[in-house]
Amino acid sequence: MSRILVTGAAGFIGSALSTRLLARGDEVLGYDNLNNYYDPTLKQARLARLTAHPKFGFVRAALEDRAAMEKAFADFRPQRVVNLAAQAGVRYSIENPHAYVESNLVGFINVLEACRHGKVEHLVYASSSSVYGANRKLPFSVQDSVDHPVSLYAATKKANELMAHTYSHLYALPTTGLRFFTVYGPWGRPDMALFLFTRKILAGEPIEVFNHGKHTRDFTYIDDIVEGVIRTLDHVAAPDPAFDPRRPNPATSAVPYRVYNIGNHQPVQLADYIAALEECLGRKAEKILLPLQPGDVPDTAADVEELKRDTGYAPATPVAEGIRRFVAWYRDFYGA
Repeated sequence: MSRILVTGAAGFIGSALSTRLLARGDEVLGYDNLNNYYDPTLKQARLARLTAHPKFGFVRAALEDRAAMEKAFADFRPQRVVNLAAQAGVRYSIENPHAYVESNLVGFINVLEACRHGKVEHLVYASSSSVYGANRKLPFSVQDSVDHPVSLYAATKKANELMAHTYSHLYALPTTGLRFFTVYGPWGRPDMALFLFTRKILAGEPIEVFNHGKHTRDFTYIDDIVEGVIRTLDHVAAPDPAFDPRRPNPATSAVPYRVYNIGNHQPVQLADYIAALEECLGRKAEKILLPLQPGDVPDTAADVEELKRDTGYAPATPVAEGIRRFVAWYRDFYGA
């Protein structure tokens, strides 16, 4: 049993992770600002499921609020930290870049400093598959260079990895970055494709299908993601004895630093994803076919061999089953 601080605890992944940690006996402090990037009532509903638990506490504050962050660490004294809070969304980063600097850069340095001074045993933080940017070699490997981001969101996530390495080097703070690949499932985010498509199809409204539905995504079910996060949290980053500074591996280091892909390793074309959703809903979608959006990439596919090797991670949920579970939750939650 550990004391674990989870930022973004009212978010999609954070609430699911907190639920699992509580179920295994950990004490959890959730930290979230409940912003209105998407419907706060959904965040409140996720949070309500957690606050009933006697081992869950909650602080409502932003990552960039340094005083609130320092107080949360001082009061709770976490042994381990999972940083999932961030300003999310690739397309929104084009419209509102300053929000990403404040949350994802200023906020993350506050997390790192708090972990350093609080002598935290392990910091696990959310990176993103978007860091692969203009890369076209598939599947994406953590050993690939990721120096060509195509959105500010991706650039901030790459910056987080660099900042984490600096703290691992200077202060021996064990850090592990997880590059998430298109997470979906019950209690998901309303700004993401599955949620948007489901709402519009049930309402009889047309859906916007970018890149004419031809791009592929490594859709990863929430339960598989949470399993991977927990396995990573329990597997504290350590120096790589084989690290060669003359031929550096971007995924490891001579200091306690790791980066992993966390995905399903089974890319699905968007058109097939929509077809599976149509089958679950029992109705066809009216599609508006559009070109690829600025900041988006045509394809993603995760090479998860390192995560499998080091933690035993094994995603097990087929996309059709994951969509079925999401639709069942959506109908129940919204009475649709």
